[in-house]
Formats: sequence, C-alpha cells, structure tokens
Amino acid sequence: MIRLIANLGTATVLTLWLIVGVAGCNSSSQNSENGGDSDAPKIGVSLLTLKNPFFDVIGNNIASEAEKHGYQAIVQSAEEDIQIQGNHVKDFIVQGVSAIVLSPCESEAIGPIIKEANDAGIPVFTVDIPCRLPDVKIACQIASDNFQGGKEAAKAMIEALGEDGGKVGILHFVQAESCQLRVKGFREVIQQHNAAAAAKIEIVAELEGGGDRDRGNAAAQDLLQAHPDLAGIFCINDPSALGAYAALEKANLQDQVVLIGFDGMPEGKQAIKDGKIYADPVQFPDQMGVRIVDAIIKHSKGEELPAEILIPCELYRQEDAQNDPSLR
Repeated sequence: MIRLIANLGTATVLTLWLIVGVAGCNSSSQNSENGGDSDAPKIGVSLLTLKNPFFDVIGNNIASEAEKHGYQAIVQSAEEDIQIQGNHVKDFIVQGVSAIVLSPCESEAIGPIIKEANDAGIPVFTVDIPCRLPDVKIACQIASDNFQGGKEAAKAMIEALGEDGGKVGILHFVQAESCQLRVKGFREVIQQHNAAAAAKIEIVAELEGGGDRDRGNAAAQDLLQAHPDLAGIFCINDPSALGAYAALEKANLQDQVVLIGFDGMPEGKQAIKDGKIYADPVQFPDQMGVRIVDAIIKHSKGEELPAEILIPCELYRQEDAQNDPSLR
C-alpha cells in the first residue's frame, strides 16, 4: 500500500521531499534514491496513482528489481493528473535518467510529454496503460492481457448466475484503455453465451465507476436505484468492486447481486474469501515491475524488444482464496 508520511515531523517530510525530488504528492518507499550509489544510472517512474495498491506494487517491484541491476528508481505518483505527470517527465529529463517508465494519466494527452523524452534521447516504456499515438516512440509496453481478463470475468459471471441468467451492470473507468479492453472482452463472451443459452444475461447499464471505492459506491447506488432486480455487477477493478459491495450491503442486496471484480489485490482477494466478491481475473503487477526493468536492461544492451508484452490473467475464486497463505 502507499506509505503515508502525514505523521512525520515537518523537517523529516521536507527532507524526504528534497531527496526524491517530488513534483507531485507521493513516492514509493522503495525509491532507491533513499541511499545507495548516487552515481548509479537512474530510472524515472511516473505511475497513475500510488493510492491504488496495484500501482504501488508495480512501483515497489520496479525499485527493488532496478536495485538488483545497479540502477536507482525514482518512483512517483501522478495522482491521475497529466500536468503532474508532465512535470515528473521534465524533472527526469533534467536529471538525465537512463529510461522513463509511465502509466499515462491520459493516453492521448501524454503524447507531447513523451515527445520531450524522445527528443532528449531517453527511451520511454509504458506499463499497464499504453500510449498508441503514431508520432511518439515507445520502447516497449508491459501490461496484463486485459481483453483476455475481461473474457475470464464474463465466464465467472455466467458461472455465478447459472441457469437463471439475469440483468447485469458494468462499472467502467472509460478513459483507461486497459478497462476498455476488459469491458470489450466481457461483452464479447456474454454475447456468445446469449447466442446459445436459454436464460440470457442482459447488460442493462454501463456506468462510470471512477476506478475507486467512493465513485464505485455512488455508481452502484445509481445502478441499484434504476434496476432493483439486478443480478450481477462487473467492476473493472477491486476498489470499485469494494465500493459496490458497500452499496449492496447498504441496500441489503448483497445476497441478491453477484459481484465480479478485477485485479486480485489483497483486499479484493480477502473479499473473495469472505464471499463478498465472487471472483477476480487476477493480474500480476509484481511481474509487470520485474519485466519492465528486464526490458530496460535489454534495451540498454541493444537487444530488440517486442512492441508489447502481455501477461495473462488468471481467474481467482473463493476456493483459491481459502488456500491462499497470504490471507488471514
């Protein structure tokens, strides 16, 4: 999880701020600028937000893996703000980093920012969220296979609803391509199911859930008001699924509505174990962090890289959670 520094003394906070050169709010505590060889090559990392544990895990693994290879990682949180992310990149260029890793806040608006790094001769890598603009150069994109993961989510929904079928809603985060792919995969499998099944699954609404707990909660409340006979909700990540569960609990509908999440973060896995969420297509952010550093090392040696490396998702159900030693 993100490490909070609110309880530290003012002098300590200012010292940490100066060490990591934060242009935004938060930085990963795995930041290898905190000690180590100051002459080591640096990797500048600006992630969408470290408030989401998914990106925190990516950042932590980039930092630890980079250190193994003699690099220092400067991991920063863009707080979902493209201007903050732009400032991060400018700072990375001034510091002369060897590579830049981004999970773009906005896949199109990030274009001019990446061009600045391109013009400075610094290779840019993207993780989780891509930038596919034709006039920017990305050395490699590392991500989950989100389309395949969305298909797995639909399989879980079909499995959970069984022969009854029913009405289903989607809580989206539409500005992220990864979530667009998840929803596309989900819809495709539901459509295939409906072509053959007697009991149909009807997708009655697709609402913006914001990708976080509070907005997911509000969207789920709207969904339940419009469709009190709802049978299921597919949420594009665990935070929005946990927010949706709170809305179900408030309406006393937690036993009526099946929740499918996405990510497999610790809280999401615990909710699956507790029966609050039926299943998650699990991502592997730790692998993303390791493999992005591996790609940076290979690129530095002149090795050719694929344009994109996709990591398959795996469906995680209650049985998996019950056998998961990482859960209480």
